[in-house]
Amino acid sequence: MSDKKLIRSQSDRMLFGVAGGLAEYLNIDPVLVRVFFVLFALSTGWGLIAYVALVLLMPEEKPIAKANNFDPEEIVIKDAS
Repeated sequence: MSDKKLIRSQSDRMLFGVAGGLAEYLNIDPVLVRVFFVLFALSTGWGLIAYVALVLLMPEEKPIAKANNFDPEEIVIKDAS
């Protein structure tokens, strides 16, 4: 079984992550999905409606907690005496 889920992407997003999520799910380039939505929206108007519907229906990817970057300039060594 596949562990793929159709979710809005946190890492590959321009607006709401719909195209990035669809592209990851379909294993294609997200630019192709974005071009499809734009062409479909300009030609019939249904692309915009489909995009908004997917924003409302697709769950958002849970953010992954990341450790803070280590900055050596922020280290303060206090005198122990």
